[in-house]
Parts: sequence; C-alpha cells; structure tokens
Amino acid sequence: MLSFLKIRAIVNGRQIYPLSNTKPVVIPVSENNPKVVITDGYHFTRPMKLKYNELPVYCFNVVCAISDKQLLGVVGLLAGLYLSGFFTGLLVLKVLSFLPLLYLVLFYYLNRKEFIKLVPVLN
Repeated sequence: MLSFLKIRAIVNGRQIYPLSNTKPVVIPVSENNPKVVITDGYHFTRPMKLKYNELPVYCFNVVCAISDKQLLGVVGLLAGLYLSGFFTGLLVLKVLSFLPLLYLVLFYYLNRKEFIKLVPVLN
C-alpha cells in the first residue's frame, strides 16, 4: 500500500522530506532530540523523539498495516469471484466477491491508529 501513497517524514514540525519506496533517504539533523513524524497526508505516526547521545545514526523502515501483497491478493480475489459470477450468472459468486473488499475495510478500521508505522532496523 505504501507504493501508492506519497509518504513524507516531518522533522521537528518544520522540515519535510519525501520518502522513496526504492532508495533509503538520509535526513540530516542539526540538533539533539529531534521529533520525527511519518505521514501520507491523512495518516500520521506518533511523534518519535530520537536521542543522539545513544546512537549517532538511526535506521528505520516505514511499514503499512496493509501490505502490497495483501492489496493485490484482495483485488485479484475480488476480480476472480466477480468475473466467475458474471460469466456463470450465479448471484452467490457476485455476492461473495465483496467479501475480500469487506475484509480489507475491516482490517483497515481495526488497524487505523497504526496504519503507518516507523519500525527500527536492527543491525
């Protein structure tokens, strides 16, 4: 899901850095204890305060509650069930085609508070 969203990092509420899906982004920080927030414009992570007296560099991954594989699987299952129902004329298959979409919506609402997460990379 992250490949479809424009993810940005906000440092100390002032500096905004666009994040890439394919390359790591280095964010220089001039002061100690910066607060980092990750957003897509609608969802926000909790502010994470970094302490540079412990480590000189922090590495993080930005992850989403709904992965790209889950999204692709749900869309494929929905299309497969609906097309099967369309060509066979069975109403049951057409109705069942909405179950993957219902699963995705329920999964989103259950994980709405942590839709985007900032996960530390352990070296």
